[in-house]
Amino acid sequence: MAIVKDNILLQLVRGSIGRQITIYERNGQIIMAKKRRPSNKKPTQKQLEARYKMTVAADLARDMMNDPAIKAYYASLAGPGQNAYNMAVKDAYRSPEVQNIRLEDTAVVVTAKDEFRVAEVQVQVLDAEGTVKECGAAVLGRNGIDWYYQADALPAGGKIIVTAADLPGRKTVRELLLV
Repeated sequence: MAIVKDNILLQLVRGSIGRQITIYERNGQIIMAKKRRPSNKKPTQKQLEARYKMTVAADLARDMMNDPAIKAYYASLAGPGQNAYNMAVKDAYRSPEVQNIRLEDTAVVVTAKDEFRVAEVQVQVLDAEGTVKECGAAVLGRNGIDWYYQADALPAGGKIIVTAADLPGRKTVRELLLV
């Protein structure tokens, strides 16, 4: 790949020259590169999974662009050569991460992160038999990472199920066994 600078011949040329070279413009720069051809190799399982994941992310991003508030949010995060749709695809590609679940008396503190932002955290408290005793939404703390849920009681032998969701709706579920 070559970046063309101040060449009067290539200022107005775009497209392919034969089957050898492609000339295009990106971010105000003229780029000359070897023409890409379709691969003859069969895609690997990882490549197929990545393609599927990208297809799902693109579909989620396309749906999110219908909401003007979300579109404006992603547009505010876009850098040079990027747009709101690019940012939405990037956000939809990865699920949020639940890094830690800790207990402070009967309060459940969840540390959840996402590259953009975690939209909500739901907490379920189950007893030893697996019956849901209570559930509800956690409240975001001042630091922007910790989410707090005040439980009525934490039954011994039970478990806590935490679900973190981001703006595209991708969810991550994590459990903590109560001793």
